Formats: sequence, structure tokens, C-alpha cells
Amino acid sequence: MLLKWGLPRFVDLSDSLPYVFAAPQILAEQTWADRADDVLALLDELIASQPVDPARVILAGFSLGSAGIWHIAALHPDRFAGLVPVSGRVPKTLEESQLAALKDIPVQIFQGGQDKNLPIEDTEHFVERLRKVGGKVDLTVLPDGDHFIADEVYGNPKLQQWLVSLSRRNTALVV
Repeated sequence: MLLKWGLPRFVDLSDSLPYVFAAPQILAEQTWADRADDVLALLDELIASQPVDPARVILAGFSLGSAGIWHIAALHPDRFAGLVPVSGRVPKTLEESQLAALKDIPVQIFQGGQDKNLPIEDTEHFVERLRKVGGKVDLTVLPDGDHFIADEVYGNPKLQQWLVSLSRRNTALVV
């Protein structure tokens, strides 16, 4: 199911990429908040068993997966070099301390301008809140895009360049 769109599809169709990629999937009745510890355990296993630099780990999520990356990054901000939420609901209940914890993680948010599932105003308000605490966040709205913009987003060469350039030691925005 994951190979239908977005980053898993892009990785599957690519010949060779300069990064290790993992795409866990949860059951329909679960949320990423329920499985955050499992994601972190998987990440620890990959760091121990694969050529993964722990300073270069990026969380990317599409739709429900975006809600998961916000949750996991807010709880463990020191573990991630960047976030890429695509067509995802932004958290409305983050406390200021959790929001401030995200300020040092560069974020590239992508949303379709015609997405009937997500009010763009919610995303713009969240971006404003992140920027007020010093967050490094870039919002890209694809004016004609609906909810299913993931293929277009993840296949973008500028985003791919950004993904491979990030490190917690060097977190400048490249896009």
C-alpha cells in the first residue's frame, strides 16, 4: 500500500539514492502517537545496523503520517535534522514548550491549495506560531494541488537536495 504514492513510491522507482529509507505503516485503527516508541526503536535499530548518521535523520510524513512526525519530533527534537510534512494536519494542541522544542529543526511543509481535507488557514497559523518561537519553517502551497500531492513533492529535485544536505550540525534551509 505504501508504494502507491509519495516518498516510498519515489524510492521504489529510483535507481540509487544517497540515503537509507524506512517507511513503517500502522494499522488503520492506530495513530502514530500510539506507536511513537516503536518508530524510535526502529530508528535505533537502523542506526545500529545500517550506515545511518544519527545527525542526519529526517522525518517525512504524508497525511496521517504528518501528524505522527509532529508528535514524535516534539517529544524528541534532538534526534532529527529535519521534518517534511505533506498534506498533513498541523497540531493544534502543542504546548508552547513543545512548540519551542521544534524551533531548531528545519521544516518543509507542503500542502495542496485545493485540499478539501485541510484548511490552509490552520497551516498558515501553525507556521506563524513556529516562526514566532524562532522556527526554521518553509511552507509551500501547490495552488492546484489536492490532498494527493506527495508524488509531486517528493520527486522534486530541490527537496531531494535538501534532504541529503541536512544535518543537525548544519541546518540551513536549502530550498
